[in-house]
Amino acid sequence: MAYEMRAEYDAEDGAIRHWHMVEDGGVRALCGRDLDPGAPTQSADAWGSEAAEPFCHSCGALYLRQVP
Repeated sequence: MAYEMRAEYDAEDGAIRHWHMVEDGGVRALCGRDLDPGAPTQSADAWGSEAAEPFCHSCGALYLRQVP
């Protein structure tokens, strides 16, 4: 299965609240949150790097269980 990261925005200031892990092209995060289909994405390869901060801890834990 291929994954990518999708941004969740803060409703008050429009800043990125968290990066979530989704199935490639998906809008439902591994943690269960539904994300905006127009939100920016990043390659899953950026996971664990500064570019992926702040990252959803729940998505991170679930992602680690699903990838070799």
